[in-house]
This record gives sequence, structure tokens and C-alpha cells, in this order.
Amino acid sequence: MKRYALVAACLLVLAGCKHKQQVPAPAAGIDYTQVAVPEFCVDSAYRYTAEQLAFGNRIPGSKAWEQCAAYLAAAMGRWCDTVMVQDFRTTLWDNSVVPGKNIIASLNPQAPKRILLAAHWDSRQWADHDNNPDMHRSPVPGANDGASGVAALMEMARVMSAMPPSVGVDFIFFDVEDQGVPEWSETYDDKSWCKGSQFWAENRHVPYYTAVYGVLFDMIGTPEPRFTQEYISRQYAPGLCDKLWNCAAALGYGHIFVKKQTDPILDDHLYVNQMTGIPMVDIVQNSVNTSFFSHWHTTTDDLNSVNPEALRTVALVTMKTLYGDYPAK
Repeated sequence: MKRYALVAACLLVLAGCKHKQQVPAPAAGIDYTQVAVPEFCVDSAYRYTAEQLAFGNRIPGSKAWEQCAAYLAAAMGRWCDTVMVQDFRTTLWDNSVVPGKNIIASLNPQAPKRILLAAHWDSRQWADHDNNPDMHRSPVPGANDGASGVAALMEMARVMSAMPPSVGVDFIFFDVEDQGVPEWSETYDDKSWCKGSQFWAENRHVPYYTAVYGVLFDMIGTPEPRFTQEYISRQYAPGLCDKLWNCAAALGYGHIFVKKQTDPILDDHLYVNQMTGIPMVDIVQNSVNTSFFSHWHTTTDDLNSVNPEALRTVALVTMKTLYGDYPAK
């Protein structure tokens, strides 16, 4: 299962620590409350979430998936300097072959220093955690698990385009992240998850692409947001973890960005860290006494499970950290 605290995932982390990179420290004594950032609109972010779901289930190869990909590329094209769709094909856990589309949009593409911001945009085919066993082979709407992170990045791209930081920024919407082995299967394979990030890490959109650091959003829109320092993030990018969580505390969000190391999560950041050497942190929901959030991988992960204020909180902490390092031009 994708997000259990797997011993194998821990071993992968330890084996890959030679790739660990140093993240530049923020300026001494920086006051994050005074860092100027563009204004994030929660209504816009919520609308972008709803618009993704309006296409239907974003299952790779489906009509809804095709239409949503075109929508995302067109929207990012309105705000970013360049947009490309990285097409690929990949084999799922059951040996079926599906198409994938990584959507990559850039601000200031010529800048040598870059920041990577990412989320996955596909929705899961199987609601294998639904309370009703009859629904375990039904699709997941993916409002929080997928669409919320994409929507926050869309709104960030919109507002940052009018107030660009003094660094290049690449937004990547990874595909085929959430099509890993379902619970009801008799097989398991770690690499059945996160197919889009694995492909991108092996076939980067710019030869020898790298970034100073990266931030991954996953399931960031829950009604009761809680983000801990997940083990893989802490091992590969401890400096970035410190910056983000210290910024959050300075902004009054210490109760949401909880300074506690928690179990490793098999997510897109693992492959970015291991295969590219880019230090990347996963900002991902970590609820107490439940699997991420109560609607995770169920048919009820719909718009009712999304709190737009949580999207703003994550976006604000990320932008304050980014603009603290690289102020607007």
C-alpha cells in the first residue's frame, strides 16, 4: 500500500542519502510576517478544484482525463511563460498499459536557479478504502487527494505571474501517481505508484534539469489540516523542512505545521529526491488516528472534503518561504 511506513521505503531512503543536497539557509533574522507575497484567492483555488472534478474521474486514458489535461495545460498557459505536456506510457500493477501526461509550466524559464512545485493530478481508479466493500472497485473523485494540490498550485501560478520571484519556478502536475496496487489485489509493488514522477525523473523536460529545492503538495485541503515532517522529507531535505515549518510557526500556523517527524510515505517526492538529487519536501495530510484523512481512497473524497482555507495556508507558507529566499524582482 502506497503510504504505509514500509521498511523497504526506509531502506531506499538510507541507500539514497548520498544524493542529499544542502538547501540555502534563509537570511539571518528574516521576519516571514514581513515578506511580501502575492495575494492568494481562496475562491479561485476552490473553483479550480471544482472545475477539475466537473470533468469526471481523472483516470488515465479516459475522456475525462483527456479533457482535464487540456484544461490544466490551457489554464497554466495563461499565467506561465512556457507550458509543455510530457506524454508517456506506463505499465500498471496488473500489466495493463495506460497513457500518462505530466504537465509542466514555468515562470522565468531562462533563470539558472529554479524552484520545483508539484502535485499529482490523476484520481484513483479503485476506492479500496471505502466503508462499503461493494464500492472497492469504484473510482475515487479525488477532490482532496489530487485536485486540491493542483488547484493551490494553479492559483499560485496565477498570482505569482504578476509578481514573479527572482528565481525560475517550475510547476509540475505528475500523472499516474495514484494507480498503485489496490488493497484487494494479491500482489504488491512499491513502484506501481508514482509512475509520472518516475518517468519525469528519468526523462526530465530540460536536459540535466535541477532545482535548488522542491515542494510537493498532496491532500492539503482537509477540514482539519495537519502537516508533519514526514521521514523521507526529513532525511533528504532537512534544511527545507526547517525553513517551511519555521516559516509556518512565524505566521501563526504552528498548530497546523506540526514539528514532528512521522513515518515515511511513498509519494512522488521519493523519486524526485532519489533519482534527481533535488531536495524535495512532501507537505501531506497526517491526521491523528486515521489514514491521512477520513475520505482517503473512498467514493466520498468529493468537494465536501475540501477546505479552501487549508489550500491558502499551505500556499502562503510555501510562498513566504520562497519569496523569503528569492524576493520579487
